[in-house]
Amino acid sequence: MESEFQNNRPPSALRRAKTLNRPERYQPATPLLTGNKENSCNVWVIFSKVVTFWAPGALLSSIGLHDKQSRQAWREKIALCFIAAIMGGIVAFLTVGFSAVLCPPSQSDNPFKFKRFGEAPGHLGINGWQFDVTNGLSRPGLDFQKLAEEQNGQDISVFFTRTNKQFPACLNNPNIQQFNAVNFEVCDKNECPLKDVFITLENLEGMKIVNTSTKVGFDWIQLAGTRLENYLVIDGNVLNLNPYLKRFPDEIPDDALDKIIRTVLSTDHREGGKDGTRLFFGRSETKAAVNCLVEKFYAGNIDKETIGCFTSQLFLYVSLTVILGIVMARFAMACVFNWFISHRLAHTPKSNKRNPVLSQAATPWSDKNNGMGGGMTKVMTMDDVGNDLYTVLLVTCYSEDEAGLRCTCESMAATEYPDDRKMLFLICDGVITGHGNDKSTPDICIDLMEIPPEFKDPQPQSYIAVAAGSKQLNMAKVYAGYFPWKDRRVPMICVVKCGGPEEQGKPKPGNRGKRDSQLILMNFFSRVTYNDRMAPLDYELFGKIHYLMGVTPDFFEIVLMVDADTKVYPDSLRILINCMCNDPLIMGLCGETRIANKRDSWVTSIQVFEYYISHHLGKGFESVFGGVTCLPGCFCMYRLKARKGDDDWVPIITKPEIVQEYSQNVVDTLHQKNLLLLGEDRFLSTLMLRNFPHRKMMFCPQAICKTVVPDDFNVLLSQRRRWINSTIHNLMELVLVRNLCGTFCFSMQFVVFMELIGTVVLPVAILLTYSLIVSIILKPPSSFSDAIPLMMLGFVLGLPAILILFTTRKLVYIAWMFIYLLALPVWNFILPTYAYWHFDDFSWGETRKVEGEAKGDDHSKKEGHFDASSVTLKRWEDWERARVRRIKRQERQRQQVQRQNSAPYSNEKGYHGSGGTLPSGHFTDDPYYASETASNISSDVGQQYYNYDANATAYNPQPQQPPPQQYDPYSQYNQGAAPQNDPYYYPDQGQGRYNQGYNHQGRF
Repeated sequence: MESEFQNNRPPSALRRAKTLNRPERYQPATPLLTGNKENSCNVWVIFSKVVTFWAPGALLSSIGLHDKQSRQAWREKIALCFIAAIMGGIVAFLTVGFSAVLCPPSQSDNPFKFKRFGEAPGHLGINGWQFDVTNGLSRPGLDFQKLAEEQNGQDISVFFTRTNKQFPACLNNPNIQQFNAVNFEVCDKNECPLKDVFITLENLEGMKIVNTSTKVGFDWIQLAGTRLENYLVIDGNVLNLNPYLKRFPDEIPDDALDKIIRTVLSTDHREGGKDGTRLFFGRSETKAAVNCLVEKFYAGNIDKETIGCFTSQLFLYVSLTVILGIVMARFAMACVFNWFISHRLAHTPKSNKRNPVLSQAATPWSDKNNGMGGGMTKVMTMDDVGNDLYTVLLVTCYSEDEAGLRCTCESMAATEYPDDRKMLFLICDGVITGHGNDKSTPDICIDLMEIPPEFKDPQPQSYIAVAAGSKQLNMAKVYAGYFPWKDRRVPMICVVKCGGPEEQGKPKPGNRGKRDSQLILMNFFSRVTYNDRMAPLDYELFGKIHYLMGVTPDFFEIVLMVDADTKVYPDSLRILINCMCNDPLIMGLCGETRIANKRDSWVTSIQVFEYYISHHLGKGFESVFGGVTCLPGCFCMYRLKARKGDDDWVPIITKPEIVQEYSQNVVDTLHQKNLLLLGEDRFLSTLMLRNFPHRKMMFCPQAICKTVVPDDFNVLLSQRRRWINSTIHNLMELVLVRNLCGTFCFSMQFVVFMELIGTVVLPVAILLTYSLIVSIILKPPSSFSDAIPLMMLGFVLGLPAILILFTTRKLVYIAWMFIYLLALPVWNFILPTYAYWHFDDFSWGETRKVEGEAKGDDHSKKEGHFDASSVTLKRWEDWERARVRRIKRQERQRQQVQRQNSAPYSNEKGYHGSGGTLPSGHFTDDPYYASETASNISSDVGQQYYNYDANATAYNPQPQQPPPQQYDPYSQYNQGAAPQNDPYYYPDQGQGRYNQGYNHQGRF
C-alpha cells in the first residue's frame, strides 16, 4: 500500500519549507503607538502630566488610585478627554463661531441694508441714506421729482448748507489742517442752492421727504462709469468729491491728500480701481484724515458682501460640499457594493482545474518513512478538496445559558455544508457559572456532545496563556466527540480551561479572557503551519482533531468565529466560503448581524436600525476599498492560510507577527488596555490590515446571523463603552497605515481619519444639530443660503431611508429608523460622553455577569511570577516519539508480566512469577527508556494509534472496542484517569502535579 501511494503521488508536491520558514520569529513585534514601554519620559506621558498638573499623586490616592499604573491611566484619560474637548471646540467654532467672527451680525445681511443707486425710483440720497421724495415739496433751485427721474439714488447732500462745524473729525485733529480737502468750506462761495437750509430732521419733514432707513448702495462697475467719475471708496465708504474738485480743479502742490485723491480718481480699472483704502491708510497723516473725509463727503456704501462675509460664505459652501460629498460617496458606494460586488462574491464558485495539487507531503506527520506510523495524512488534490474548504467553527463561551449554547451549536450544525469539512470548536473560558444558570458553562457544553468512552475523562494539558505573572500557566481539558443534530453527527472539540491546581476553589478558575480563547486556536494552527514547538495542549488537539476528521489539522484553511449567543442562518457558512473561493485576496469576512430580541424593550428597539446602517452603509462602503475596519466577533471568518500558486501557502491569521502582537501578556498602558482588553475583535481586524494592507477585509450581506443584544440600559452602557473606546484607539493605530487602498481623499486612510474625527466629536455634533433645529424653529430661513444647513440635515437623515429601499426593500426598517432618530441623543451624546469619561475602565462592566466575579477584573493584574520551564514545548515529531516510546515500553512491560505469570520462578530475593513485585531493574533493558529524541518502532503503530486507514471512505472512523482487562503496572498513577486503551493516555502523566484536585464544580 505504501509503495502504491508513493507511485501515485502527484509530481508537484507542496514544499512548505519554501515559504513557511520563520527568519523573523525572534524579531520584536511591531510597536504600538505607546512606543517603548520602559521609557516613562515620552511626549505623551509628559503631556498627560502637564494637563493634570492640578491633580497631585496624593489627591489621586485619596480617591482610590493607589498604584502608579492606575494614576497614570487616570491622567491619560483626562488628557484624552482634553483633546476630545479641544477637537469638539474646534468643530463648534468652525460651525458657529467662525462665521460670526468673520462676518458680524452688523455685516451678515449687508445686501439687504441698501437700495442700489439707479435702482430705487422716487428716491434720492442724503448723507448716504435713501430718502423717498415722491411727495417731496420742491424748493427754488431744487426739484426733487425731476432729480429722481434724471438719476434716482443720486447724492443731493451738496444742495444743502453745510459747514465744517458739522464735521467734528475735521476740527479735532490739528495735524490734518494742512490738507485742503479737510479745511475748505463746502458752501463758502454760494455753491449750495439751499442757503441756510441745513440737513436736519425738522427741515426734511417740512419738505415731506422720508428716510427709508436704508443706505445708498453702489456697485464697483457704477463707480467706474462717467456719471460717478468723482466718486471714490475708502474702506467700503463711497465719497462724493464733486464739491472738492469743483473748488480745486487743478492739482495742489505739497498736498499729499490731494495727490492721493487725484491718483485714485484717475485709475482706469473698471472694478475696484477707485478703492483708495490702501493708499489712504498707507501714511499716518493721511490715515488721520480719513474720518474727516467720510463725514464731509459720505454718499453711501459698496453694497457687496464684505471680505469677511464672503470668506465665511465660501467656507460654508466648501465645508457643506465636502460633507455632502462624503455622505453621497458613502451612499453611492454602499449601493454599488450591494447591487454588484456582493452578489459576484457570493455566487457559487467554479471548480479550479488549473491548480491540481494540494499535498500535505512535506510535513513530518505525512512522511511514510518517519518511523512513527508510516504517514498520517492523505495526499489530496484540489479536486478532492474542491470548494468545500476544511473549516473550524470556533465558538468562544463564557457565561451563556444552555438555550443560547444549544441554539448556536444547532445552527452551526444545520449549515448547508458537508459535515466532514466542518468542525465545531468550543472553548470554555474557565469553570464559570453564569448568572441564573444552575450548571457551569463547561458542563453545559459537554452535555451537548456525544463523547466516545475513551475520551470521557481527559487529563488537563498545560499551555502558555495570555495573562500576567503566574497566570500565564494554565491548564485545559480537550473533549472530543460529536454534536448530534437530527440524523447527523458533526465533529466537535470542546476545550475547557480549568486552571492549575492553585486556582481550584477560587472564583473563575482557568478564566483568561476571550483573546486567550482565540489564541489557543491561532497558536495551535500557527504551530501546525510552521511545524513549530507545541505545548501539551497543542499536541492533544492535534491528535483528537485527526481522530475526528480523518485528516491532520494542516488541511484546515478557514476559521469561522461566532459568539455563544449567535444563531447562524443555514446558508451563511456556504456563502462565506464561496466568497473566500471566489476572491483569493480576501483574508477576512463578515456577514450581516441582525437582532433576535428586537422587541424585548426600548433598549433593544433603538439598536435595530443602528445594526442595519452600520452593516449596509458603513461596512458596505468600506468593502469597496476592501478594508472593513472591524469584523464583529459575533460572526466573522478569517483565513488560517491562503493558497499561493500551485504548491505553496501564505499564512494569514497564523502569521507569527499577528499571533505575537495579539498575544501580548504585558498590557500596562491605557492605549494597550483599550486595544487588547476591551476590543479584541476590532484589534484583530486592525492587525490584519496593518500586516496585509493589500489584501481584503470584506462584508457579505447575503450571509446572515442573529444575536441577542442587551435589553437593559446599564448593560448597553457597558457594552458601548467598550466598543467606543476600543474604536477610537484602534482607529488611532489604523490611521498610521499609509499603504492602504486609494490615495489622498479617495483612500482608506482618509476614510479612517474622518471616522476617527467623527467618533471623537459626536457629542458636540449632536448638540450643534439640535441647536440648528431650535434656531430654525425660532427663526425660519428667509433665503436659500439660510436654508442650506436644514437641507443638508434632511438629506443626511433621509438617505438611509433610500438605502433601505435599495437594499432590503423592507419598509418596516423605516419605522425602526424613526425610533433610532428619536434616540439620537442616547447614541451621539450619552454613550460617547460616558465612554470618554471611563477611558480608564477596562472591565466588562454589567456585560455577562458571573457568579463570584470581582468588580474591575480585567485580566491585566499581575500575580506572582511565571516559570517558563513549567510548560514543555516540543515539535510534533518529538511528542510523537515520546508517545510511541511510552506505548512500546508499556507493551514490553505487559508482555514480560505475562511471561512471568505463565512461567513461575524464584530467585535469591524470593520473586515468584504469579503475583509478586516486578524486579527493580525491569526497564534497564530498554535502550530508549531515558531518551526524548529517539524512537525505534514499527511502521504500523501510527495506524493503530490514530485508527486511520488511508483507503477508508469514512471521515470519522468509530473508536475501537476496548481490549479485555489487563494487568496495570502503573496503577499508582492511573487512579481516576482514563482507561489504558485511550490512545491519548500517557501513563507517566497520570496523577502528577497538574492532575490533582480537578473536581471543582461538576466534572472539574
